[in-house]
Amino acid sequence: MKEKLTPLSKHIKMKRKQNRLTQPDLALKAGVGLRFVRDLEQGKTTLRMDKVNDVLRLFGETLGPIALDRDLWLSENE
Repeated sequence: MKEKLTPLSKHIKMKRKQNRLTQPDLALKAGVGLRFVRDLEQGKTTLRMDKVNDVLRLFGETLGPIALDRDLWLSENE
C-alpha cells in the first residue's frame, strides 16, 4: 500500500535534494538505514521520532509541535 506524502516527507526530500544528497548519502550521514530514509520520504506514518530527528539535525532542524485548526482536524477525522 502506498503511503500518502506528508509535509514532513516532502520537506525531507526537498532538503536532501537542495543539499545534493542521494538517499544512501543521507542515510549514512544521519546514521539511519536506507529503508528508513525511503519510508520517511514516502510518507510512512509510523516512524521513530528519534530517527526523524537524526535526519532533520543534518539540516539544522528538529521536530516540534505546531498549532492545528482543531475544528478542521476533527471534521477530517470523523
